[in-house]
Amino acid sequence: MRIFVVLLAAALGVLSAGTMANAQSDSPLRKLLTSDESRGWEAVGRLNIAGKAMCTGALIAPDLVLTAAHCLFDHDSHQRVDATDVEFLAGWRNGRASAREKVRRAVLLPDFVFDPKDPGRRVGGDVALLQLMRPIRKSSVTPFAISGEPRKWATVEVVSYARDRAQSPSLQDSCQVLAHQTGALVLSCDVDYGSSGAPVFVVEDGTAKIVSVVSAKAEVGSRKVSLAANVKKPLARLMASIRQDRTVVPGKPTIRRLTQSGTQGRGGAKFLRP
Repeated sequence: MRIFVVLLAAALGVLSAGTMANAQSDSPLRKLLTSDESRGWEAVGRLNIAGKAMCTGALIAPDLVLTAAHCLFDHDSHQRVDATDVEFLAGWRNGRASAREKVRRAVLLPDFVFDPKDPGRRVGGDVALLQLMRPIRKSSVTPFAISGEPRKWATVEVVSYARDRAQSPSLQDSCQVLAHQTGALVLSCDVDYGSSGAPVFVVEDGTAKIVSVVSAKAEVGSRKVSLAANVKKPLARLMASIRQDRTVVPGKPTIRRLTQSGTQGRGGAKFLRP
């Protein structure tokens, strides 16, 4: 992947030295190498994309996977990837998946623009919903619920795959929301290439619920941060499109965009797309 510079001052400019000093220590990444360690996280999976790239996704219904929209674009040609060239490997660990299924259709927000010269421009809209060819119905793979935007300094958790840990997921069970941007969060969580689309969780009454998906990593001075798109409002729009299309006889799987319009904020930092 390439390194980019983008304007994210609206969110990152507030991260002064004093603000950083207020942040609590984050937990380290912990690889989920055994079935016991992975229990409860099986609905997080690796997305294999056209045999060229990988991202992370999470099941939110038996046939629906939440991920980042930019994962559905080829970073060389800048063209959208055919949805049928994407496969979801739920609970992928040490060469085996709890379940695996090909993607039939992908739905994106209409105002999302894949621009490798300015990839941070649409972090708030970097959300996609993938409909699988067939639902995954296994008792060990339980889809996650969705929650609203977490408050500043809230503790969140991230489960992700990455280029140096592609064979098993890793859990960071304590990192923080450092700032809010329109439709997006700035997090202290540790992400890397391949973590795009990884679910960001809050734990409510002992249950992990998704609040955002990882879009990018960035740096504020020497501090590494991650950027994530809030999902609740975009997901409502994506779900409406999926519900409408379920009444139509399926044709060739495609990536579809909604017809509604929306607005996203723009935000200076060194920016890297995971």
